[in-house]
Amino acid sequence: MPPEVTYELHEGQQAALALLDAFLPAYEEVYAEPPYNEGPRDIAEFIEHYRVHAGRAGFRIVLAREGSEVVGFTYGFLLPADTGWWASIDQPLPEDFVREDGHRTWVVIELAVRKPWRRRGVATGLHGKLLEGLDVERVTLTMRPEPEAAPAQAAYANWGYRKVGIAHPWDEAPFYDAMVRELR
Repeated sequence: MPPEVTYELHEGQQAALALLDAFLPAYEEVYAEPPYNEGPRDIAEFIEHYRVHAGRAGFRIVLAREGSEVVGFTYGFLLPADTGWWASIDQPLPEDFVREDGHRTWVVIELAVRKPWRRRGVATGLHGKLLEGLDVERVTLTMRPEPEAAPAQAAYANWGYRKVGIAHPWDEAPFYDAMVRELR
């Protein structure tokens, strides 16, 4: 019988940077698949962004391992008061909705599970561990729309997320569904 999947929560920049080499092969494997089709340039951009994200307030990362092998990961941080997160949404949102104070909203940046471990509850375990004990009002994320991300769409709906609009965060970016889950 294979070892069970375990979940490790790490917080802060120092831990985050030390873990990059541990989970990067999982990132490369997952994002090489359609619809992402990422190559070396995309991986280099991810590493650059991850290093910036690791320094953000409230940074957390969770690794899922089976034995010593990383089979999935997720990470995120607190949205700062001066965030532009809500500016890329295709429809106007109420001022009280987009107001941030650096403690109100936590953002999930990545959640990925390697193919052999999908449909085994690993994503649910990662997501649960990531949000465990967070003292925030809500969580947000963006994700590919259906049909390209139908399994992820179903998972996030089951976890209580609702769509608040379409996000287009930069000119070359695809369009994403902007999702929110209220925690309080």
